[in-house]
Amino acid sequence: MSTTTLHVGYAVPRAGIPSSTSFRCWVEAALRGAKRRKATELSIRIVDAGEGRALNRDYRGKDYATNVLSFEAELPPGMKLPLIGDMVICAPVVAREAAEQGKRAHDHWAHLTVHGVLHLLGHDHIVEAEAVAMEALETRILAGLGIADPYA
Repeated sequence: MSTTTLHVGYAVPRAGIPSSTSFRCWVEAALRGAKRRKATELSIRIVDAGEGRALNRDYRGKDYATNVLSFEAELPPGMKLPLIGDMVICAPVVAREAAEQGKRAHDHWAHLTVHGVLHLLGHDHIVEAEAVAMEALETRILAGLGIADPYA
């Protein structure tokens, strides 16, 4: 695989939040699973509920904190950079969802990271057929990491 440049920023206390090493492992697994072979750069920002809510409201028109937001890079025509975009993961939402769904927090962080990377690579789940394909790809990638099907 080509080089992956990952920037992880923590806007919340780090206790209970995965390390940048874990995020790198999950990002690289998603890139491999999606068969991306060229150099890739992205950033992940871990936020609190206030920042997560503001971003979701400002960019998606939804006034609540969501688990993960992906912002694909919008490069000028002809500009060839490895940048695929930025992700924002809301720590309290991840913790709450993991508890509500009876999942290990670590596994849920991995799932949302993989999910967000796939969005940055152009995958989506608005149309049913695309949702089925994206979920199957996520499930395969997570299985390679020893993580159970998050949709089961």
